[in-house]
Amino acid sequence: MAYQKVEIQFNGQPLTIETGKMARQADGAVVVTYGDTKVLCTAVSAHKLREGQDFFPLTVNYQEKFYAAGKIPGSFFRRERGTTERETLICRLIDRPMRPLFPKGYMFETQLMPTVISADKVNDPDTLAIVAASAAVEISDIPFNGPIAGVRVGRVGGTLIANPTLLQMAESDLDIIVAGSREAVIMVEGESDYLSEEAMLEAIFFGHAALQPLIEAQSKLRELVGNVKREFLSPVVDPALEQRVNALAADKILAAVKIRTKQERYAAVAEAKSAVKEALAVEFAGREGEISALLGKVEKRVVRQMIIRDKVRIDGRDMATVRPITCEVGVLPRAHGSALFTRGETQALVAATLGTSSDEQRMDNIQGMEFKKFLLHYNFPPFCVGETSNRLFPGRREIGHGYLAERSASKILPKHDDFPYTIRIVSDILESNGSSSMASVCGSSLALMDAGVPVTGAVAGIAMGLIKEGDDVAVLSDILGDEDHLGDMDFKVTGSAKGVTALQMDIKITGVTKAIMQLALAQARDGRVHILGEMAKALSAPRGDLSQYAPRITTIYVKTDQVRTVIGSGGKNIRGIIEATGCSIDIEDDGRINIASADGDACKKAIKMIRDLTQEAQVGKLYLGTVRKIMEFGAFVEIYPGTDGLVHVSELDTERVRNVSDVLKEGEQVLVKCIGVDKQGKIKLSRKEALGQTAPSEG
Repeated sequence: MAYQKVEIQFNGQPLTIETGKMARQADGAVVVTYGDTKVLCTAVSAHKLREGQDFFPLTVNYQEKFYAAGKIPGSFFRRERGTTERETLICRLIDRPMRPLFPKGYMFETQLMPTVISADKVNDPDTLAIVAASAAVEISDIPFNGPIAGVRVGRVGGTLIANPTLLQMAESDLDIIVAGSREAVIMVEGESDYLSEEAMLEAIFFGHAALQPLIEAQSKLRELVGNVKREFLSPVVDPALEQRVNALAADKILAAVKIRTKQERYAAVAEAKSAVKEALAVEFAGREGEISALLGKVEKRVVRQMIIRDKVRIDGRDMATVRPITCEVGVLPRAHGSALFTRGETQALVAATLGTSSDEQRMDNIQGMEFKKFLLHYNFPPFCVGETSNRLFPGRREIGHGYLAERSASKILPKHDDFPYTIRIVSDILESNGSSSMASVCGSSLALMDAGVPVTGAVAGIAMGLIKEGDDVAVLSDILGDEDHLGDMDFKVTGSAKGVTALQMDIKITGVTKAIMQLALAQARDGRVHILGEMAKALSAPRGDLSQYAPRITTIYVKTDQVRTVIGSGGKNIRGIIEATGCSIDIEDDGRINIASADGDACKKAIKMIRDLTQEAQVGKLYLGTVRKIMEFGAFVEIYPGTDGLVHVSELDTERVRNVSDVLKEGEQVLVKCIGVDKQGKIKLSRKEALGQTAPSEG
């Protein structure tokens, strides 16, 4: 392939897409450059179909090379190992808008590998990776109904910005990624500081307009390359078989899907399908795969027709009704905060744990070291859907769902300076029939309030669905798992009555219009307000105190030049305090010291030990000290831990003293008075001026 390059101006600087120089044996390979950030993406699709393949095996492997930022990985082996959480989340950002645009029935194994090969720490590579993935497929011979592009939208001072720099994002009250085609928005994900639905909608379609030049650039590159797409014809359905399946299955499946309990409904649908397969086993022998696929189409059609035509959903609800909700708090006696949130047949057990800065998550990536003080982990065990599995670790879906809930819940947390805890939330899904990530958002709010975290308010989440048949549209609130599977959209929205804190949209069609999104956001707000009302019945405000099992963090301050004294040589002093008290102690360079312990007395002891180390001698004050060293010219007396002063021989007594050892012995206590501190901080003490005085009381 000959070298080709397209360059456009984007936000005032060049953005280039080039091909024909790197990775030339891939079906498609491009390098997208913006500033000094470069993303190489390759696309390869198999030419042979795996036997028995019945789904589209698309894999996206996004990787950030440490050399891209001039860094060596901090791992033991000093190389990139596995996929980080950030990389996993970006894989999902690329997969979700790309997947719907491959031809229906295309089931050849396909792999996209976006790799960050240069990072300028100014321009985030994630949206460039979306563009690179689309461009790599677009210029290849792989069938694809693209191109698409993605941009990040921020808002600084009320002004929307496409692909803002990392510095601008630090000032932004909005962070969303919008992916779309020429015609429509395909994917949205992000967070905001309680922006209104109208402001979110404006930002989404601002992003859609902003990405159009990126789509045009890809189309231009494809024309320059001139690749012809490989021939692919969607599988042809046998009309006779389809007619027989429809005739036998439609009524049976329609009756089955009206059963409102999930497990009973699944059993009835499976029984109906099994009966049809058995009836056709002889007539259409050896075509079980085709029959199964057609039965799936029948189920999808009858459910969608029921919703569009009859305005009735699988469980009997109308379009906007939310399933029954029950909330309990304090369900785990030893957890710092806990909640059990149940919505229909979806249930989340959520626990909040408070820790110290030593519990922060430290992550090294190409942007630098990141310290996370708030973590939300979402777990989806197989039993929650009545299944078994050998998988022990969270998959990409669980990481993505947890991150969405984390983004939402983070908006209600107090400032870290006011509440210096590391907070970990765990949401274990115990039952699932749709919207489990949104149950995690609701449960997280309740668990935080139960833990006594002074949150700014509660947030709730709701998943919206879509059934679109021609011009007929139904937007569904609080979707079931089946409505997600058989529908066209999963649009999750979180926030409060004030506005939106996070959202995520996935679709299975080629795009959604502004009118549909406007309706979905408005309906989501109504549902969200209803859910918040149900949550308030269990707990409407944070508890007045932390759990008795949670550490109490007390913050004290010392002078910055005293930090070294508190730490001590090789950490001797601070280790001694920790060992003596059992407290967890974190020291900041600015002199702030956080002392954490569930034992109040231990905390007080640690504070006293630190104050003893950092107190300063006051001229005229009496001290009961300990003689540490005898010299010819006087004695060094420790007036508080780690601080000595000199009692000169002339200050030992009212009478002349020939030998210091005649008056003082090492280790004995002596009452002294501070008579001066010189510019170097050296303390002058007098025993003579303390004679006849009374020793100061402790405390």
